[in-house]
Amino acid sequence: ALLLAQQECEALIRMAQGKLRRSEVVDPRSGRLEISGVRRSEGAHFGYGENAVVARLEARVAALTGLPIVNGEPLQLLHYPAGGEYEPHHDYFDPAFEGSAVQLANGGQRVATVVMYLQEPEQGGDTYFPELELSVRPRRGSAVYFEYANASGALDTRCLHAGMPVLRGHKWIATKWLRQARYASP
Repeated sequence: ALLLAQQECEALIRMAQGKLRRSEVVDPRSGRLEISGVRRSEGAHFGYGENAVVARLEARVAALTGLPIVNGEPLQLLHYPAGGEYEPHHDYFDPAFEGSAVQLANGGQRVATVVMYLQEPEQGGDTYFPELELSVRPRRGSAVYFEYANASGALDTRCLHAGMPVLRGHKWIATKWLRQARYASP
């Protein structure tokens, strides 16, 4: 079964068009967002319940994961054109880096990720988990869900993943990062 209908995928892409900005990553030393060459995409954020499509999707993710909507960071849409990629990374905040404290103070650790595919590229763009030797091919309306922190906060490094380079076409995804506790938008 698909997580999103084709019409929902198309609506989210349309709504993101005027909001797109170069994607950023969290600097592990400072905890602040910055532009980095490891992530070549553009993105847009949607506030909680910003519109009916976003509200339905947030409710659907909460029902599937068992985590309340407020434990999720705001929905992020990402566009990867040809050449776009996100090199191998973890979505959790490594406690070994002092900058992680800034992020952990707001909702605790990230515990899981839902990557929803809104448009698949003609070639490339898989979500690849190198330590698991698992590659997920983007398919419109489908999603991949993975957990990497348990209730006590122990982290699983095997969730290292990458958005492989888009070779032809465009990849659009919606990402929902889930936290241990209530997340308050900064």
